[in-house]
Amino acid sequence: MLSGGFVGRDIASIRLPQWGRVVEAEGVVRWLVVDPDGNPVEPVHRFLRDFVARGNRAGSVRSYAYGLLRWWRWLEAVGVDWDKATSTEVRDFVLWLGQASKPRTSPRTASAARAGTVNAVTRKRYLGDQYEPRTVRHGNAVLRSFYEYWIELGGGPLVNPVVLDRRGRRPNEHHNPLTPFRPEGKIRYNPRVPRRAPRAMPDERWNELFAGLRSDRDRAILALGISNGARASELLGVRGCDLDWGEQLVRVSRKGTGAEQWLPASPEAFVWIRLYLAELDPLEPHEPLWWTLRRRDHGDGLRRQPMNYEALRAVFRRVNTLLGTNYSMHDLRHTAALRMSRDESLSMRDVQTILGHAHLSTTADVYLVEDEAQVIRRVQQHLIEREHRAGQSPPPAAVGYDAGDLSVLFGGAPQ
Repeated sequence: MLSGGFVGRDIASIRLPQWGRVVEAEGVVRWLVVDPDGNPVEPVHRFLRDFVARGNRAGSVRSYAYGLLRWWRWLEAVGVDWDKATSTEVRDFVLWLGQASKPRTSPRTASAARAGTVNAVTRKRYLGDQYEPRTVRHGNAVLRSFYEYWIELGGGPLVNPVVLDRRGRRPNEHHNPLTPFRPEGKIRYNPRVPRRAPRAMPDERWNELFAGLRSDRDRAILALGISNGARASELLGVRGCDLDWGEQLVRVSRKGTGAEQWLPASPEAFVWIRLYLAELDPLEPHEPLWWTLRRRDHGDGLRRQPMNYEALRAVFRRVNTLLGTNYSMHDLRHTAALRMSRDESLSMRDVQTILGHAHLSTTADVYLVEDEAQVIRRVQQHLIEREHRAGQSPPPAAVGYDAGDLSVLFGGAPQ
């Protein structure tokens, strides 16, 4: 017990109950949080309905649903109603996430020894069993948005439990009366995220990765990804009518905005697409371009299914096991972006356009970085040259000069 009679929760001893679940549903809201009886959680359902109406995609709805399910389980564990939550519950929740292990549907097998370690080939860290700082920050953003919605309706707590840290400033200090009020400050209990520079995949590693692929479909989609840096979700959404064979362009629907954009692709990528399509039955123009290689029966006979993100992850899982690496589709995006940013014939505005960043500063901050491998080589060369200079004897003093006087003037042992 602390001064003032405050009793802190024993964070380490709290175990979240397996309360409720997230389910896919038909209708406007594609993902729902349901209670143990299978009934939708009404506060969450109403918020997600509003969230969909604001133009957010199904993937974002699913992500928010899981964030709110985790919060509901926390409230069940600490015995607090959702509309009675305070900043204390949010603070303790963040502390709990910082030391808890993520729940798993099945125990780790071969990956147990690698969890949280750094791959010797790629120098990338494997995901560990704890919650990442980005996951905690995303969860805080979800909760703040959820409570902002209910406070606006007058149905939640009087004060948003996810408080902002204004660092001593008054709210809306120096506000222009002609502009609308905007939230100020950062979320107080957001953990810091270490900034990691993106790494380009070396050409020899890319050749090994490409050689390890099993099918023309896999070669086609990875060749597209490394040629224009499109995101995995954007490439998986490509249809037959989104290919311009004459100009060698591919049309994608941008993540977030949904805007359609034509992107260039390498001739090699279109060669692999042609080889892949030769193995399939003719596709209708508006059908998805990417399909599973195996036929499965989902009630309408054996048929190929549209390729999804889990199938793409399986492609990388197989080749990573073969090579002892931990590459992902996003590594291809980083590689394409760094290649373009280091090409003197391309401007940073060109790179921003291809990557689909809303702001030029995002592209510049992420990809205007020194190649770490080249920096290491230059420093190693510097150390070798320094060692070489240290081992050489200084030249003798010229005729007419006293070596002792020179050593006092310039330092060093007299010659």
